[in-house]
Amino acid sequence: MTGQLAIVRPPSTTPAPARRLSALDGLRGVAALIVMFHHVYLVAVPALRSGGGSAPGSIYWWVSETPVKILTAGSEAVLVFFVLSGLVVALPALRAPRFSWPGFLSGRIARIYLPVWASLAIGTALIWFFPRNIRVVTPGSWVADTNATSTTAAALLNQASLTTASYDVNNVLWSLRWELAFSVLLPLFVLVAVLVRRHWLLAVFAAFALGLLGLLTNIDALRYLPVFFIGTLMAVRLESIQDWSRRCLCRPNAHRWGVALVVGSLALLVGHWWAQPLAAPGSLLGKVLTQLAVLGAAGLVLSAIIVPFLRRALDSRPSQWLGRVSFSLYLVHVPILVTLTFIFGDDKWWLVALITVPLALVISWGFHVAVERPSHRLARRTAHTVAAGATRIVERVTKR
Repeated sequence: MTGQLAIVRPPSTTPAPARRLSALDGLRGVAALIVMFHHVYLVAVPALRSGGGSAPGSIYWWVSETPVKILTAGSEAVLVFFVLSGLVVALPALRAPRFSWPGFLSGRIARIYLPVWASLAIGTALIWFFPRNIRVVTPGSWVADTNATSTTAAALLNQASLTTASYDVNNVLWSLRWELAFSVLLPLFVLVAVLVRRHWLLAVFAAFALGLLGLLTNIDALRYLPVFFIGTLMAVRLESIQDWSRRCLCRPNAHRWGVALVVGSLALLVGHWWAQPLAAPGSLLGKVLTQLAVLGAAGLVLSAIIVPFLRRALDSRPSQWLGRVSFSLYLVHVPILVTLTFIFGDDKWWLVALITVPLALVISWGFHVAVERPSHRLARRTAHTVAAGATRIVERVTKR
């Protein structure tokens, strides 16, 4: 008995201590940018619909029901985040000879909560300094319905805990609630993934089915936690995935298969948008198509690992820079976007977009330097201290 979690797995399924999968950082950065574009799109929707309707050929139709939707597929990009977290968070637990779950969890809490609290402070300050007039935005719109015009200390404390279902000061925080839940459950996820590694296809199908059940019953835990599990399963099988990709690269049509995987993953990711004329979002078929986005997200993460041309694109300097500030960009862009929308009105969404995108990128870099980097350093120190303390406590107990 030790203060650490030892995970036993056969050598053939143990990920080798390979170099960092930097393309995954680039993918995370691109996904964060798409989430920002998605929220700009939500601001623009009322004006786009009132100006040209939603019939085929309208601007709204072009940005919602054609391949252009890939650029604003924010909800789907969050699924990519969840698969990525399942993969990259599980890898240290799999690679370390002994993994300290108390150390990991304490560090993870510091790494998540400190930036979250800082983003809430920014959002609150913007609400105070730039009073929000609800009359300048369209009633029933995303801005009007999901973003606060004022707040209270009790509401802030509730949102800062990451235990509530809605977040009107910075509504992207809903996803951090599930990131935190996955971190708490990490040992269970890793254990199950190791046990079912040989039956990975059946495990992916089961995760898909659980997610669909969650979507049909409105149980968010069932809907989102299986997405993390798919990423964890990829981490368990990472060495096999890389070996398989190296063998495939020797085949004559390897490039075509790579293109097919990327295009197919993107189609699965946003196919439910394209199919709306045939399958309404609330219908059973519409929900099944929506759930296929989970497989699309997993396919994109897989593509970032094994498809050479995508890996090169994600390893480029712009993608890597976006990856570096991705968490910060994710946390700061909504308070900026919403504040500017309340200043100019959602009928001037184009002006809001022109200001928001560069401003959020600049502020995200400052947030990364001032908040995220220090939180990483604190997380590492906290994890080391707690892991060492947990080991000492267990050793004393076992010696008695």
